[in-house]
Amino acid sequence: MLDNSVKLPDWLARCAENFPKRLALRCGEERWTFAELHQRSEQMARRLASIGVEEGSLVALLAVNSSGFVTIVHALTRLGAVLVPLNTRLTIRELIWQLQDVGAVLLISDAWHAEAASEIGLAMPGLARATLAAKASGGEHVLAELPEAALAPRREIDLEAPQVIMYTSGTTGTPKGVIITYGMQWWNAIGSALNMGHQPDDCWLACLPLFHIGGLSILMRSVIYGISVVLFEKFDAVAVNRSIREDRVTMISVVAVMLQRMLAELDERGEALDRPYGSAALRCVLLGGGPAPRPLLEDCARRNIPVVQTYGLTESCSQAVTLAPAEALRRLGSAGRPLLPVQLRIMQDGKSVGAGQPGMIMLKGPTITSGYAGRAEETARAFQDGWFATGDLGYLDDEGYLYVLDRRSDLIISGGENVYPAEIEAVLLAHPAVEEAGVCGVEDERWGQVPIAFVCLRSGHSASVEELLAHAQARLARYKLPRALHIVERLPRNSAGKLLRRELIHLIF
Repeated sequence: MLDNSVKLPDWLARCAENFPKRLALRCGEERWTFAELHQRSEQMARRLASIGVEEGSLVALLAVNSSGFVTIVHALTRLGAVLVPLNTRLTIRELIWQLQDVGAVLLISDAWHAEAASEIGLAMPGLARATLAAKASGGEHVLAELPEAALAPRREIDLEAPQVIMYTSGTTGTPKGVIITYGMQWWNAIGSALNMGHQPDDCWLACLPLFHIGGLSILMRSVIYGISVVLFEKFDAVAVNRSIREDRVTMISVVAVMLQRMLAELDERGEALDRPYGSAALRCVLLGGGPAPRPLLEDCARRNIPVVQTYGLTESCSQAVTLAPAEALRRLGSAGRPLLPVQLRIMQDGKSVGAGQPGMIMLKGPTITSGYAGRAEETARAFQDGWFATGDLGYLDDEGYLYVLDRRSDLIISGGENVYPAEIEAVLLAHPAVEEAGVCGVEDERWGQVPIAFVCLRSGHSASVEELLAHAQARLARYKLPRALHIVERLPRNSAGKLLRRELIHLIF
């Protein structure tokens, strides 16, 4: 029978053939070439095969960013197995729920999560476990000590095959397992390169968690493009800024709160305002994770930091819409135009709306998921005539540039007027004493809902509630004004740094 599926040569194997001595990965003190990464991934594949991992096996990984994480990702590709990356910030109960929901056959953990893996093992005795650590915590396979099975690793990648089942970050509702195929990764990488350019000596700094799509997609672009990755276990503003200066980093992916902390660290160092990274090679700071505060974008523009806004989600395999670097300063606040493989439209009440009219952001194309694992009904609800409903609100300007307003679930309807929390947050962030801001709606007998605000102040700065409300009053229509403002020490965020507005109310109740 004729096989019509689209297959490509294995990406990592091709990099090892074409650029064997080129740096593939730097993680802490480890530096691996593409040839070394390929060899280690093949070895890991043979070890996993010795304990029964095969095509279609669902393998969960509970680990922080590390070279071991990267090796597992590529090893599973060689076996045709499916990766299920787990959020390390989840509780044991939440992890067990996801493992049971997806039907994982193996749980791999690192040294930092050995205790959690043991607790999971007690609750799920039928789940096989393995560890990246030197020693097992009991009942686990030590991957480094496993024999290597005789195996002919796959040399082709089927673009229709699932690579990952990645659970949504849970900013709204119960997490769902998003099916991510190799084809989604391929077309996303191609679309990104066509928009932002591709240079053979690019080096992408990865400080987002690899268990989120924003981090994992960097690993895929690395082997598709043949470029280097500098991988951080976790975000640290001092270390990241140093790496940009010293490691010839050309690209970095961050969310707004990370970028704010990077700028604060530059200020503490007294770096030159117009060239904060000196003669560094940095050419793109890819900024995602939700609408970016305009004061932050303006601050970066003053510093000549090349920030490029992007809009995407797990279901779109990271980027879906990205501002071209040449437009970065001229269109502050826009997420840009769709990447080449992506179609975009704005819908309201089942109809497309015109320029400037807000509505639901709808996406279509080969970078968009086919649905949620084991969730036929939810998959059906998420699509309308082949278009994926993102749950995010936005509008297009006259030239087709997207402006993201907010999550539909975060929208506040006050007296019949739409109030977007991100707009209020941007105004509060423009105050020199405010480092972070979050806004949510609360019930009100007269207006239905009213906004309330929470802010964190910058170190060494002070401001009263009255001062901050007066600042907002001068810049916002009356119906958008927070009815209360609370100064707090921190705001709730998920592991990707996204603000969890639904959790804000628990700061006072």
